[in-house]
Amino acid sequence: MRKKGGRLILIEVGVVVAIALILILMMPVVLSEFRLNLLGRFLSLAIVALGLDLIWGYTGLLSLGHGIFFGLGGYAIAMYLKLQVPPGELPDFMGLYGVTELPWFWQPFYSFPVATLAVVVIPGLLAGLLGYLVFRNRLKGVYFSILTQAAVIIFFNFFNGQQQLFNGTNGLTGFRTLFGVTVSDANTQLIFYTLTVVFLAATYGICRWLTSGRFGRLLIAIRDDESRVRFSGYNPTEFKVLVFAVSGAIAGVAGAFYTLQSGSVSPRSMDIAFSIEMVIWVAVGGRATLTGAIVGTLLVNYARTFLSEQFAEIWLFFQGALFLIVVTVLPDGIMGWLQSQKMSFFHRRQQIATYPTLEEDPEVQHESQNFRN
Repeated sequence: MRKKGGRLILIEVGVVVAIALILILMMPVVLSEFRLNLLGRFLSLAIVALGLDLIWGYTGLLSLGHGIFFGLGGYAIAMYLKLQVPPGELPDFMGLYGVTELPWFWQPFYSFPVATLAVVVIPGLLAGLLGYLVFRNRLKGVYFSILTQAAVIIFFNFFNGQQQLFNGTNGLTGFRTLFGVTVSDANTQLIFYTLTVVFLAATYGICRWLTSGRFGRLLIAIRDDESRVRFSGYNPTEFKVLVFAVSGAIAGVAGAFYTLQSGSVSPRSMDIAFSIEMVIWVAVGGRATLTGAIVGTLLVNYARTFLSEQFAEIWLFFQGALFLIVVTVLPDGIMGWLQSQKMSFFHRRQQIATYPTLEEDPEVQHESQNFRN
């Protein structure tokens, strides 16, 4: 049994590496510069979808606020890029609002290692803190979703209203150089695209590792029956805080790569609509499958791009129809449906033998019948 499991893992690793090599070596040859940049953005969005699938699909916590962590990661790397100016100068937008001295919290972002660390640490710590405050009070379900959505509104309004510090609605744009090379140069963008593919594969590996073994089964148990997990001697709060922090850090990395390839970051990344879109990507692809999160993200975003180009005035109707079809016909998403048709992609959706009530437990039913007799 162990040999079979090890063989399947090797096959999965081989497939992931093969797909990554195809994306890195073949796509730049096949696609134009614009289309390759578009693919890079969508792949960075697939990274945040993996993090959302980790917290929603496997742990059962529907977050409607992942745009916060995505945006913070984008702002962290953007602040470093905006500071690539001659010594003594300030980012261009600050002069428009009469700022004469660089704010203190901008100072650390002169350092690339600090900015890179901030991309991961700031969203991860914020997610961990928010999760701790929520989970310690045993809030879950719709209450957790509402709280994360409320947090999105707070962060959106904060960044949207800070013209002097973050250029308000316009956000941070106009990135020029990174390590002496032009950010918008085709070769530089190709490097960003390659790194995005590598980090997407690495993120998939991390999520796959976290959802396997005892830890993965525990997450699924929390999703299916948290009360029984608590009665078994585990503290679900600690595990949920950890997973939410990891999911937030993953979203921060995705936001950084998206910012590098789009050339801007703004409060729109923290908008409610964008956070809900992330949920739709995972739902379309299939929760608790990981591969579904990637497939759903690419499918929805490419469908939106194609339909908006071909049917500029009515493409939103097509997008709405796609979501309705998935919800009504494919409630488990595309990958979930394929797995139900015995077409397994790497691994099947994991299930745990839990019972919603004690009355449905076979042992309890057997004892009840014997007692009556």
